[in-house]
Amino acid sequence: MKVIYEKIIDAKGIKVTPRPVWKCRSCEFYGKRPSCPPYAPSWKETREWVNSYEKALLIKFEIDMDRFEEEKREVLQYLLKREGELFRDYPYAYALFPGACNLCDTCEFEKSGFCPLSQKVRPSLDAVGIEITSVTKIDFKEAVLYSLIFLE
Repeated sequence: MKVIYEKIIDAKGIKVTPRPVWKCRSCEFYGKRPSCPPYAPSWKETREWVNSYEKALLIKFEIDMDRFEEEKREVLQYLLKREGELFRDYPYAYALFPGACNLCDTCEFEKSGFCPLSQKVRPSLDAVGIEITSVTKIDFKEAVLYSLIFLE
């Protein structure tokens, strides 16, 4: 995993709609991970939440697709670490995950409904209705993940 860039963007340009949430319905993790629907906040709730922020940090990560699960786990850990660092200057700093949570090798939540890392889990961008294409151009030939950390 490599951070390609971090860029502060205007949160007012972030589009929140039901479309990404509908994409989640075809995902294998739908209803199975605490970062995913129906456990994530609704897109309507998210729209109101996003409107309470003026800026966000857009982060682009390069990943090795042959090691996708491990690299994505590194991305999630980086986001949580970065959120903690930013908290010093932005008390409402809050990261969103690029896709379903995979902080653990085996998801206990899928088996029992209990998440041992519930304080670390963040909703996925799609699960809450954020259209990442509203803030960056996606090149589907790249092996990358995008995420946002809201700052205020």
